[in-house]
Order: sequence, then C-alpha cells, then structure tokens
Amino acid sequence: MEASQHKKSFLKKIISIILGFGPAFFAIGYTIGTGSVTSMIVAGSKFNMQLLWVLLLSCLFSGVLMFVYGNYGLVTGETALYGFKKHLKYGKALAILIIIGITFGQWNSLMGILGISSNIIYEILAVNFDGLSEFKYEIVLAIAVAIITIFYLLMLVGKYTFFEKILVIFVTLMGLSFIISLCFVQPLPVDVVKGLIPTIPNVPGGKMLVAAFVGTTMAAATFLSRPLFVKGKGWTVKNLNQQKRDSITAAILIFVISATIMAVAAGALFYDGKEVTHVLDMANTLEPVAGKWAVTIFFFGALSAGLSSIFPCLLIAPLLLADYQSGELDTSSKQFRIVTFVACLVALIGPAFGANPIEIQILSQVFNVFVLPAVILGIILIVNNKKVMKDYTTGIWVNVGLFAALFFSLVISVNGIIALTEYF
Repeated sequence: MEASQHKKSFLKKIISIILGFGPAFFAIGYTIGTGSVTSMIVAGSKFNMQLLWVLLLSCLFSGVLMFVYGNYGLVTGETALYGFKKHLKYGKALAILIIIGITFGQWNSLMGILGISSNIIYEILAVNFDGLSEFKYEIVLAIAVAIITIFYLLMLVGKYTFFEKILVIFVTLMGLSFIISLCFVQPLPVDVVKGLIPTIPNVPGGKMLVAAFVGTTMAAATFLSRPLFVKGKGWTVKNLNQQKRDSITAAILIFVISATIMAVAAGALFYDGKEVTHVLDMANTLEPVAGKWAVTIFFFGALSAGLSSIFPCLLIAPLLLADYQSGELDTSSKQFRIVTFVACLVALIGPAFGANPIEIQILSQVFNVFVLPAVILGIILIVNNKKVMKDYTTGIWVNVGLFAALFFSLVISVNGIIALTEYF
C-alpha cells in the first residue's frame, strides 16, 4: 500500500514539474512543429550532422531572447508590440512591419503543417487499408478540413490554461517518440562532433536549409508572444527567477528534441545515400532498420509536432493584433474569431492545390528569418531604456548575447536572400 502511494506521489511530482513549465511548452510548440521536423529530417538525410552548429547557436540565442522578452513583460506589465508602439520613436511602424512579417511567415508555415499532418494520417491509413492510393488527394484534403475544423472549434472555447495543457500532452509525446526512435538508429559520434564546426554545405539547397534552420528555431513569434504567455500564466515580477529557469528549459529542450530528429534521419538515411523529398520518405526513415513499429512511433512524433504547432500558429495573428492594440488577448472577441477563421482558410490552400508540403514548409521557414532582426533590435532598444525598465538593469552579458543574436540574424537574413534568389 505504501509503495503504491509512493509511486502515485512520485508521478504527481513529475506531472507538477512538467506543468510548471507552461510558457516553455508554448515556446516548444511554436518552435518545434512539422517545419522544424521537416528541416531536421531533410538536413540529416542530406548533410548528416553538418548543420548541428546552426541549431546550437539558434537555440542559444533563442534562450537569451525568451529570457529578455519574458523579463520585459514581468517588469513593465506590458507586452512587446504595445511597448514598441508606446516607447520607441518609430515603434508604430516597426510593430506593424513585425505583425505583417510574422503573420505571413506563420500562415505559410500553417499551410505546410496542415499538409504534412494530413499526409501523415493518410500514410498511416494507407498502410492499414488497401485501395486508398487512388483517392489520395480527396482523402488528404478531407483530413485537412477535419483537422483545421476541430482546432478552430477548440480555439473558440479555449483559454490559455486549456491550450497549455493540450500543448504539454503533444510536446511530451513528440519528445518521447523521437527519443525512442533514436534508440533504433544513431549517427557516428565523430559526425556529431564535426557538426559543431561552422560550415555551410556548398551544394544546391545548402544555404536554404541554413536559413530554414534559423527561421524555425529562432522563431520571432516565440519571443513576441512570451510576455503574453507569462502574463497568462499569472506570473509577476516576483517570478523573475522562475521565468529565467523556464527560458533555459525551453532552449535546452528545443535543442535536444531538434538534434534528436536530425540524428535519427542521419543514422537512418544519410549513410545509405537516401534523401527526403516527400512525406512518404519521412515515413520510411526508420523502416529498413527497425520495422513498422518504429515507423509508427516516428510518425506519431511527427504528427504530435504538427498538431502542437497548429494552436500557436492559429493564435499568432490575433495575439499580435491584441498585443499592438492593448496588450490583452480576448479569445471570446469577434476579432479573434474572424482572424483565426481566415487563418484556417489560408491553411487549407496547400492541401487544396495538392502542393508538396515538404517544399512549402522549408520555404516558409526561410521567410521567417527576414523579420527576425527587427524583433531583436526592438527589444535591445526597449530593455536598455531606463525610463521603461525602472529599477531593473539589463546586464552586460545579456546585452552581449542580444547584439550577437542581432549580428547572427543579419548574416542569416543575407544568406536567406541568396538562397531564395538561387531557388527561384
């Protein structure tokens, strides 16, 4: 009896620890979706672990930016875009530019997410039921409509805590699925070490993937939404240390899960000279070495990644608008319902036209990098304003991290422009 009670209390402790990192799971939901999964799998299959250094830097700078944006929200009680508009000379124009840029990137990403998630469910059905291949387009589109309808209805009844609990479930399942997958296949240790040495693959698509990596890992939406989510959690200036731990946790988990996905793809595909160009290729990542059970586990992780990203992507436009207007997100407002409905329609464009969701997803991640320098510059200016931050002083090492992140984002933006000109 005592042993049973001990097990229950231990399980409760684990659950309370997981639920204690609510905003961190929102950060993971924004960051690790099918865009991240797709980029990591394609990179692992094409370039082994060569781009691990890009992932490491992106996660490092993401941690710094989440920490700074979170602190700004707790110290001032304001959200990011509202603060930019209120305190910066050209803050209104900057805020509008950021809203347009992030919404464009996230809605493009939503198309890819829905397309890949629908294709994953179709592939699972096709494995178990014969004769579905003749109706692939119709089935994929029907699945996409069903998914986005369910999520839209959930959006209409949900509050922050509701979204958070769903994301905790999806993110936990996603992480466990990919870690289990890594038990079946691993890259060579020497390749992991080499991946930490900065190099860009000098082949077609190399620059594109570098930009996609940063676009999906240093997601501007993650930082901008941070003040709203820490407020939604009920945190105040008394929770600065907790906010710091949450930011570090989010950055570490994003790196571990993303690196695991890349490692699985490298171990399963790169050494055999196979590449991923379609969703079915993702399905076959593990089958040669581990059978259909491993495929199911991997699929489950990829699907969890996609579903965990739909909520944040649907939330981003109304969240940014609410941020700009007053700093408060009202999920019961008419504006919220209309904007999320438009986002749902945009999400269906990819599946409706039968576009390759892999290409859509990678391209959308590249577009995300272009607004990143503006997001970083805005927070640098505002957290170093003594009138705004009152008695709170931004440390020199935090500023070093912020300026390093700004330089990194500018370099990657230039790289992204070159990649797009080569692509088109």
